[in-house]
Amino acid sequence: MDDLTEIQALRQELTQAGYEYYVLDKPTMSDYDYDHKLRRLEELEAAHPEAVTPDSPTQRVGGQALDAFTQVRHQVPLESLQDVFDFEELEAFDQRVRGIVPKAEYVVEPKVDGLSVALEYENGIFIRGATRGDGQVGEDVTENLRTVRSIPLKILNAPPRLIVRGEVYMPKKVFHDLNEERERRGEALFANPRNAAAGSLRQLDPRIAASRKLDIAVFNVQLAEGVAFSSHLETLNYLRDKGFKVIPHYSCAQVAQAMEQITGIGETRENFPFDIDGAVVKLNSLSDREILGSTAKFPRWAAAYKYPPEVKPAQVVDIVVQVGRTGVLTPKAVLTPVRLAGTTVTNATLHNQDFISDKDIRIGDTVLVRKAGEIIPEVLSVVGEKRPEGTQPYFLPKTCPVCGAPVERDEDGAHTRCTGAECPAQLLRNLAHFASRDAMDIDGLGIAVVENLVGARLVKTPGDLYFLNEEDVAKLDRMGKRSAKKLMDALEKSKGQDLSRLIYAFGIRQVGQKAGKILAARFKNLDALQSATLEELTAVDDIGEITAQSILDWMASPQSRHLIERLKEAGVNMTAAEQGSDQRFSGMTFVLTGALEKFTRDEAGEMIEARGGKAAGSVSKKTTYVVAGEGAGSKLRKAQELGVPVLTEDEFLELLK
Repeated sequence: MDDLTEIQALRQELTQAGYEYYVLDKPTMSDYDYDHKLRRLEELEAAHPEAVTPDSPTQRVGGQALDAFTQVRHQVPLESLQDVFDFEELEAFDQRVRGIVPKAEYVVEPKVDGLSVALEYENGIFIRGATRGDGQVGEDVTENLRTVRSIPLKILNAPPRLIVRGEVYMPKKVFHDLNEERERRGEALFANPRNAAAGSLRQLDPRIAASRKLDIAVFNVQLAEGVAFSSHLETLNYLRDKGFKVIPHYSCAQVAQAMEQITGIGETRENFPFDIDGAVVKLNSLSDREILGSTAKFPRWAAAYKYPPEVKPAQVVDIVVQVGRTGVLTPKAVLTPVRLAGTTVTNATLHNQDFISDKDIRIGDTVLVRKAGEIIPEVLSVVGEKRPEGTQPYFLPKTCPVCGAPVERDEDGAHTRCTGAECPAQLLRNLAHFASRDAMDIDGLGIAVVENLVGARLVKTPGDLYFLNEEDVAKLDRMGKRSAKKLMDALEKSKGQDLSRLIYAFGIRQVGQKAGKILAARFKNLDALQSATLEELTAVDDIGEITAQSILDWMASPQSRHLIERLKEAGVNMTAAEQGSDQRFSGMTFVLTGALEKFTRDEAGEMIEARGGKAAGSVSKKTTYVVAGEGAGSKLRKAQELGVPVLTEDEFLELLK
């Protein structure tokens, strides 16, 4: 590959990686790989200056603000730092500094792996907080930052205007607790605390951000009107005195001392409450910083030392399969113990069958292991020359190792799942879904109560809920007689729910609320749905062959049949409600968009369906009406482009009368 072709390829790769990292908060490239690729691109562009373009990743500082938040132009730019990858490069940085400032002294700080923000104060009152964005323009996330308890909302004896910079992060323990909760709910897991912090800080609902228990480490004074400082250490002491949580820091007279501190930070990184992705070396004297100044991209008085990820060999002693709460089979390599990033690693996730097959990982192999993001152990590759004779390719089992039910691969082929309706590994998730508002709507049966019931071994399948004893429930932690009575009443009430809700509550793959309603309307009772053929199912509107096959497979499972019999025994309704006489919307399709004042969109959808209509999620030429509330956006524009009639909320109410 010639240099110009490599330049183009690197630009495309880094631009995509930057978009995934800064805009989507879903990085696919490690920081270490990104930094090395960027360095290579810089070298190539230096050799071919005629090839430099304004849109090259080397010509920009960072990401971009999302349209979902108000943009903020930083009064003082939030600069990025020059990376160094070894002590030789750090010594070269020191020599450049000492060429201008012979008596340079440094401050070394751990580089928090989070989301950089600027906090603005007027007369001691916190007025605005913004993300770094591209260093010049960020996003206004003030309300979410107000939920970070370590950020002071009022400062005593403050200057007229103060701007400080810090790194918002999710503490390691909070991250692990959050992922456990998301796994229980069947939600996608965050890859690392940085991802979780970025996603939390960009929540449109501050209550969600508050629940994430974010924290901050403040490390710089951007602006302090009327206050003079001589050194960086002085600014950090000032910030601490004003009530900020300040970054840990170490004063170093020589670069050799800075190297010792960097080594020490790397060796003790597990002791920090936050993840780190390096250490920062800063010139202490502020007047000397002004002399050195900045390039177009970063200050000349600071450098970020990036720790190389530790990669060590280990032997695969065994491969075991775990079944998650969503039924996904996850293979795990059991390894000979190896020390990585301060902890002893004895296992590593192998993700799925494709991962194992692509790398050809076998029991007995020697593999190279590292910690992705300094947290999750991962297998990089197999050391082929150390493979013992007689090893065999590994394949996931064809049945669930927990309950014995058949397993199936997702439509996209990424994951393999257990199909068991009563699989113990999925019990918490299945119960929570069964009781959820859109399913059987069992008031008071949240995840905490579900965990309580399962922990006491009172419930092993959703069907067991209807055979609970009120006295047993009352004895559970944090329940009591009143709560037990309330739960028993809610369970009794849920027996009368419509068939459509029961179908959705089963958690059949591909069958959501909409499909539940369609199936209930077509087959009228569960017995008819159980005996339906593939041809009969695919003949139903909006039920494709994949969904139909999922229904057939689920209904054929012994666990599913046992669950249905258990529910029948409890007296749970298994028939669809009769259609009302008012079918004025029969054959019509409505799309709801924007915020409605008199009812929620779910309530409006139920009104439409009660009158024989269909509430859809997207606009097409087949749409009869679009009902547009406050803040309607792309769906309204699509309706106008297609010429679909648009109703206001009042006009929709007239149709209902």
